[in-house]
Amino acid sequence: MLPIAPSTYYEHASRQADPTRQPARWHREQALAPQIDRVWQENRQAYGARKVWRQLHREGVKVARCTVERLMRRAGLQGVVRGKPRKWIGQELVEEKPMDLVKRQFTADRPNALWVSDFTYVPTWQGFVYVAFVIDVFARRIVGWRASSSQQTQFVLDALEQAVWARRPGEKALIHHSDRGSQYLSIRYTDRLIEAGIEPSVGSVGDSYDNALAETVIGLFKTEVTHRRSWRSREEVVGRLV
Repeated sequence: MLPIAPSTYYEHASRQADPTRQPARWHREQALAPQIDRVWQENRQAYGARKVWRQLHREGVKVARCTVERLMRRAGLQGVVRGKPRKWIGQELVEEKPMDLVKRQFTADRPNALWVSDFTYVPTWQGFVYVAFVIDVFARRIVGWRASSSQQTQFVLDALEQAVWARRPGEKALIHHSDRGSQYLSIRYTDRLIEAGIEPSVGSVGDSYDNALAETVIGLFKTEVTHRRSWRSREEVVGRLV
């Protein structure tokens, strides 16, 4: 069934049965593997492929770096990494609460049907100022905003409170969509949405366009307002927004 010569198969089978028939590269790698493991163990399992390769060269063992990398990868050896290791979790393994109810469809047929929220930062002479927005998708109108010197949940909650007070959504269905930032997934924020009769929605994992409309409005805010000059203080930023 395979498009290979019978002699190739029989040679492979004979090598599996008799290791002495393996090519020279196989025997060399069999001899290198214990040396690589020794260097890695002697250096507290901290060396990566580059340092192991250099240590072998200092000991007179001539080997290519790519060979060391391949053999270490095969043996499951790796050096220590700065910071906390990050592990990717596939979207299918993440329990979505709340779910993504928008699915990149940022359209609305009436006011107070879909709100999107996000926040950004503005550099000032006194440090960063964080600005949160709540945007009505129907007219792409900012219905709530708040500026703060910290990223605590309260400042995005204040922007939501302004939007709720200004628009008074009423009994018609309203979806609030955001990214998966900790402020928007906090218990306080979610409870306030439920109390106001607003259905929460968050973007999907690993999707850079999950909150594209809010990011577009923020991009315009930066281009038209914040990037055109330097800001001395939070009060200046707030005064410009007002």
